[in-house]
Amino acid sequence: MNVVVGVGALAADEVVSVARHGAQVALAPEALQEIARSREVIKALADDVKPHYGVSTGFGALATRHIPTELRAQLQRSLVRSHAAGSGPEVEREVVRALMLLRLSTLATGRTGVRTETAEAYAALLNAGITPVVHEYGSLGCSGDLAPLAHCALAVMGEGVVRTADGEKKPAGEALAAAGITPVILEEKEGLALINGTDGMLGMLVLAAHDLRRLLSTADISAAMSVEGQLGTDAVFAADLQAMRPHPGQGDSAGNLRSLLADSAIIASHAGPDCTYVQDAYSLRCTPQVHGSARDTLGHAELVASRELASAVDNPVVTLDGRVESNGNFHGAPVAAVLDFLAITVADVASISERRTDRFLDPARNRGLNAFLADDPGVDSGHMIAQYTQAAIVSELKRLATPASVDSIPSSAMQEDHVSMGWSAARKLRRAIDGLGRVLAVELYTAARALDLRAPLTPAPATAAVRDGLRETVEGPGTDRWLAPEIEEAVQYVASGRALAAAESVTGSLV
Repeated sequence: MNVVVGVGALAADEVVSVARHGAQVALAPEALQEIARSREVIKALADDVKPHYGVSTGFGALATRHIPTELRAQLQRSLVRSHAAGSGPEVEREVVRALMLLRLSTLATGRTGVRTETAEAYAALLNAGITPVVHEYGSLGCSGDLAPLAHCALAVMGEGVVRTADGEKKPAGEALAAAGITPVILEEKEGLALINGTDGMLGMLVLAAHDLRRLLSTADISAAMSVEGQLGTDAVFAADLQAMRPHPGQGDSAGNLRSLLADSAIIASHAGPDCTYVQDAYSLRCTPQVHGSARDTLGHAELVASRELASAVDNPVVTLDGRVESNGNFHGAPVAAVLDFLAITVADVASISERRTDRFLDPARNRGLNAFLADDPGVDSGHMIAQYTQAAIVSELKRLATPASVDSIPSSAMQEDHVSMGWSAARKLRRAIDGLGRVLAVELYTAARALDLRAPLTPAPATAAVRDGLRETVEGPGTDRWLAPEIEEAVQYVASGRALAAAESVTGSLV
């Protein structure tokens, strides 16, 4: 898939394709025209005796100084070098590629005033697979993701450190030379245009939303297996009951559960009037309400992401009628808030998953199964410690749910006195998404064992397909085995999308 970057918004799947799958990029002809047109506006201001922020002045709290023409190239270089001040572990390749693509998308709008060759250099680095080394710490999310973006701009200048397409770490100048890319010598306004944006936090939001969408469908799968394995009922998921509380996500989750549990002999075995179970525990019965809330939250976050993808974030900006105006659009508050919101709902979905798993392990609540699903309880411990692993992750997710966006530390001599912490919100959400996948994998792993233990009763065709897919790499019930490799197989089964594909081979597309 090749992605054409034009004056309009990129689609979320285009961001994922470039960031994660190495799709090539190209600037649309109309984008090159608009970049060139706005550059003429900046060139006209460069010789103006009146100071213009970012063109002929310093930056931030130093904006009061007028910079003479002969020092302006140095001004831009100094800006990038001084702002490339990150620290800590390297950020993931896909995050840096998303960040660079989104900065390129803003450059392509023509609202930043850079030269066409500067925008083309970003496209060239992406296409060559050259990834600047960006560090975990350094962004306050205002004015945008300054430090991470500055490390990328530094690489475009032929300075700093990068990773090549094969992962080798080397000086940027060497990597650019090997790829036939000429380093950019920045001119007026360009350094500022390359570092003033919400591209890092937005890129991580797009990637997280993509992954969470699949995980929420997988959460319905693992929940269905738990309802079935614990002799629960699917009656509570009936469409007319769900319609009495018409939240869209709730209805979608319940619909998934009905499809997944259709034709289950296990559920049919206790669905008659002689069944003595009055109603299931909340963790089973209220699955659509919790999973649905997460879906609705994700829908809101995706809406915010789509608006941000359609934005031209820089300061100052070149307006459509040729003015150069200061603004506050670089503030990350809209993105930071939904990143935090998603971390909260991720923790909630993981929490209810862990509760469903725990019920399997307690003979007082698992409706006839061995303690801890052990082959010989007392001699064997079964899945006892798998639930410990879940619990440890869920506890971590609750800590990660503490919002970053409510914090603010003033910077730049109080000029930037309220910041979003959106980058921090995005970093913790990435960790939370990983944790959710692991929690769901343990539930699926445990529920699959329970379904086997319900034999000769057979599960629904959809849940059976998921269990059978797991059985390709993980054995069924028996005496205790080394659990860690099996849990990791389950994690990969979930993360790869194979669990979801197995269910959908029976149900068709789940919502």
